[in-house]
Amino acid sequence: QVQLVESGGGLVQPGGSLRLSCAASGYINAMGWYRRAPGKQRELVARITRGGITNYADSVKGRFTISRDNAKNTVYLQMNSLKPEDTAVYYCNAERLPGENWGQGTQVTVSS
Repeated sequence: QVQLVESGGGLVQPGGSLRLSCAASGYINAMGWYRRAPGKQRELVARITRGGITNYADSVKGRFTISRDNAKNTVYLQMNSLKPEDTAVYYCNAERLPGENWGQGTQVTVSS
């Protein structure tokens, strides 16, 4: 049973930064961050394979960086130059073979 523990959400001003963390248990392949903003569908923010290959949504390229520590089974999302439209609940995802697990979500609010 994979358990995901998320941390790092909060309130930040436009242009500020936050760092999200997600610690998983068990053997994990790819890990990623998704978000759901008010009135929008859930979308992929960033994903990283166990080998370090990354993928980003166009809206966050150049601002967000995903990384992971395989020894700790932890994935990070460094979010810089935050915009109000980044406001959303951010969910950690961990892929197993087979199946996947989701965190409970952490709120990120970008507002002045």
